[in-house]
Amino acid sequence: MKRVLFVDDEPKILDGLRRMLRPQRLVWDVAFAPGGAEALAMLEGGAFDVIVSDMRMPGTDGAALLKVVSEKHPRILRIVLSGYTELESTYRAVPFAHQFLLKPCDTETLISAIERGTKLTETLHSESLAKIVGALGELPSAPRIYTELRLALSDSEAPIERIVKIVEKDVAITAKLLQLVNSAFFGTVRTVADVKTAVMYLGVKTLHDLVLSVEISRAFDVKRRVEGFSIDHFQRHSTLTASIAARIADAGGPAAHLVAAGLLHDAGKLVLADRAPENFASAISVAGREGRPLFSVEEELMGVSHAEVGAYLLSLWGLPYPVVEAVAHHHHPERVRSGRWNLVQAIYVANLLAHEHAAAGEAGLPHSQIDPAIVESAGGADRLREWHDAAAVLAREPQEVVQ
Repeated sequence: MKRVLFVDDEPKILDGLRRMLRPQRLVWDVAFAPGGAEALAMLEGGAFDVIVSDMRMPGTDGAALLKVVSEKHPRILRIVLSGYTELESTYRAVPFAHQFLLKPCDTETLISAIERGTKLTETLHSESLAKIVGALGELPSAPRIYTELRLALSDSEAPIERIVKIVEKDVAITAKLLQLVNSAFFGTVRTVADVKTAVMYLGVKTLHDLVLSVEISRAFDVKRRVEGFSIDHFQRHSTLTASIAARIADAGGPAAHLVAAGLLHDAGKLVLADRAPENFASAISVAGREGRPLFSVEEELMGVSHAEVGAYLLSLWGLPYPVVEAVAHHHHPERVRSGRWNLVQAIYVANLLAHEHAAAGEAGLPHSQIDPAIVESAGGADRLREWHDAAAVLAREPQEVVQ
């Protein structure tokens, strides 16, 4: 049973949460603290899986509370529940929080956020995953620009100018945005040279995904060279995978999450290269020497692959569960059976097509071949040749990397 701690200095808010979550009492052990100091005392007295905290509180506020929790109890899922009037204080919590929810928050959204954030370790091989993640140390919280943009996009009345200003704060994100909007990915009929036009053309959902893909590369600044792993090749492969995934979206899959899943499907490689370079280098070496796919060697040596490690991080960051699921299972789509084309299968196919059609000199390690039975079972067999041709064309497009 999950143990969830809610923290707020307003008694009416805590009473409302008690009423809201009464139906959850059979699946959650819920506790309530009237302030940061009280919450810390309760954490010392017992183990919790999740903490959901308000921001503006006297004494130990939400940011200070979550900072201590991140240091003393790093395994706890840390969620901020705040309003627009608390944005400035909310930004202070960015380095320490995994997810951000806006007040007023309905029951379904709150429950979904908590379940989504904790589900991955329950559905995957949790013992092996916990072992490798524990060895990696504390994983970073969601980056500031991504969180700031996410909060702005949550406001349905946010003017486009506000979103543009957030994007323009970051040169790398701006450059990546303009590169993407002018690529064959979106087939623009004219050159787009300004951020506002690019945002309006791509849409805020794709912009959200793009910002996250840039930020996650920064979260893991791989300073030590890992033999056989290239950041440039990694980023080009991720972009190509997203491009191919977008082309096969009309096969009936959930197009809304294709870009995010495509860009982030190999995020776990960055985690391992930064936090476990010796283990990662060993897996790469064995894969190359024995002619085996990297994920297979990782599973043998560590118990999990980069796919599960990356999905764990994205789950903590609060990405939609379909994206987390696609990242986690993109090497094993057979684990997710739906009887129809879905996001997991789309990323599985797009990833392998991106490897197969990689530019000369970027073929990299051995990779699996697309299993026709998997594609056929989801009704996509008659499109496979078409997707191969599209991938070949997209692979010839420049896949620039923004540092």
